[in-house]
Amino acid sequence: MKEYKIAALAGDGIGPEVMQEAIRVLRAVEKAFGLPFAITEAPVGWAGIDAAGKALPDATLALCKASDSILFGSVGLPDRDPTIPKEERPERAALLRIRKEFGLFANLRPVQLPKALSHACPLRPERQGDGIDVLVVRELTGGMYFGQPKKTETLSEGVQRAIDTMVYTTPEIERIAHVAFRAARLRRKKVTSIDKANVLENGILWREVVTRIGKQYPDVALEHMFVDNGAMQLMLRPTQFDVMLCENMFGDILSDEAAALAGSLGMLPSASLGTTSGEQTFGFYEPAGGTAPDIAGKNLANPIAQILSTSLLLRYSFGQNEAAAAIDRAVAEVIASGLRTGDIYSPADATARKVGTLEMGTAIAAAIRR
Repeated sequence: MKEYKIAALAGDGIGPEVMQEAIRVLRAVEKAFGLPFAITEAPVGWAGIDAAGKALPDATLALCKASDSILFGSVGLPDRDPTIPKEERPERAALLRIRKEFGLFANLRPVQLPKALSHACPLRPERQGDGIDVLVVRELTGGMYFGQPKKTETLSEGVQRAIDTMVYTTPEIERIAHVAFRAARLRRKKVTSIDKANVLENGILWREVVTRIGKQYPDVALEHMFVDNGAMQLMLRPTQFDVMLCENMFGDILSDEAAALAGSLGMLPSASLGTTSGEQTFGFYEPAGGTAPDIAGKNLANPIAQILSTSLLLRYSFGQNEAAAAIDRAVAEVIASGLRTGDIYSPADATARKVGTLEMGTAIAAAIRR
């Protein structure tokens, strides 16, 4: 059987702790399903700067190129970031570079609210309906984050001007639209495309192209929504959404807003996908949250987002749907049993028991072995 090569880049803050639990779960899957994983860890972010002088060390990048997928933690330390030039900071020098290096153009972020965690959702129960289940599909390598020119210039003494350029081409919009429509076919067959076509030229082109691509998927309903209304509707009636298709910046903002519906960023995984070669798609898998340095090293972090990222990895890069489903079931079983890290714990729930990072990861791995 093929050996699956995984580059595990834990990064900074809580990254090493939650990565340890994700690897624990992968090892349980390895034994349960006979899947050989070659998991190699390497530094990135401030860990990379401390080890090799830059956020994405050459050896780490080489490892990623030799691997079948990347399992990523999180990078950036707010207290240290201002001490180096902005272009050398981990988010730019590591995260954005990896996205560009591997052509990771599609970000998929599933947002689900388990019934057992309805108390953690900031919305009233009547707004939660029968359950929240939204997939945000975000274009990841275009738009304002990568458009040129991008600079800060001095106009006169005491007056500066910052320039960011929002750029999209027809092929960039076409390929992310196909990702969204194909995903919708496997869900509830509805795509809501987010734009700002009433103000932005980019929005006009986005809407035109998505409409054209949508005609190739007659079984999938398509609606268009301005981004400001989309942000409001996520809070008013999130159950109306199935797949939300967004350009880069809008997707960044709305996916984090949607994340609040699940009660905690610690519950949300994400997959960033590149092109498919043969039967395999190269992917980059990470939790939606950040480094949370205030709780790092204290056994407080929720590892579920990192663990669910391994489920996405197995599903999208390796095609191991049964193993991926086993991780999803194990997480659901452990949550249903009442185990909670602090971010999803409520003292009002008499059946809940607060646990740490290690105990949560160990319980999920044990559920897989059962």
